[in-house]
Amino acid sequence: MSYKGYLIDLDGTMYLGSEPIEAGRRFINRLQENNLPFLFVTNNTTKTPGHVKQELAEKFDIHVSEQSVYTATLATVDYMKDMNLGNKVYIIGESGLKSGILDAGFVMDEVNPDYVVVGLDKSIDYDKLKIATLAIRKGAHFIGTNPDKNLPTDEGLIPGAGSFIGLLEIATGEKAKIMGKPEAIIMEKALEKINLDKHEAIMVGDNYETDICAGINNGIDTLLVLTGFTKKEDVPNLPKAPTVVLDSLDEWSFNHD
Repeated sequence: MSYKGYLIDLDGTMYLGSEPIEAGRRFINRLQENNLPFLFVTNNTTKTPGHVKQELAEKFDIHVSEQSVYTATLATVDYMKDMNLGNKVYIIGESGLKSGILDAGFVMDEVNPDYVVVGLDKSIDYDKLKIATLAIRKGAHFIGTNPDKNLPTDEGLIPGAGSFIGLLEIATGEKAKIMGKPEAIIMEKALEKINLDKHEAIMVGDNYETDICAGINNGIDTLLVLTGFTKKEDVPNLPKAPTVVLDSLDEWSFNHD
């Protein structure tokens, strides 16, 4: 079938680390030529949409608007505004997460925050975890930006935001409300932003556990491209098959019947 719009992952789909995936760039060019709306949907909270736009242009020759990037930070802001519990927040995270939340009108409060938001923070320390634990135990609404327990690096797998969230869940006895893929919130907000219903869009990505499960779990068709995390040999054993599996985005036709 033909889709009216595309939700697209970044790392492993458009590029792999610092290496461009040329088929990804060509895919975006074809979307633009066909005037088809698309939105990059990423769990990364360390970078602002403006930073992502700049990196795509400078490193990978992919030229899009800042409005084409929807991060777990933006999903967090939209969720907190919907909850309307107040404007005080304690944040564990890096500058992309902090600036995104504070620029939206929230203020930092270490003592009585309405929300505690936990993302990836490479300068995590005991004091930050203590402040978050006490605030959650006093009733602050506990939000995790994304569930990624590990990050792949050239040294191996290192702790991701999900590891810090898990520690605080144990320390507080509270489960975090997760914003990022594969959870519903980021997908529902992304569809609102692109102004499409679930059946009109397709989720494109390389990672079955996040990108493809985000589609499957939320009633959105999926395109798994084998350029990143999930390998060809994994496909026969996946719990539920993606709608489409491709070796390269060059193989995709925008007029599928």
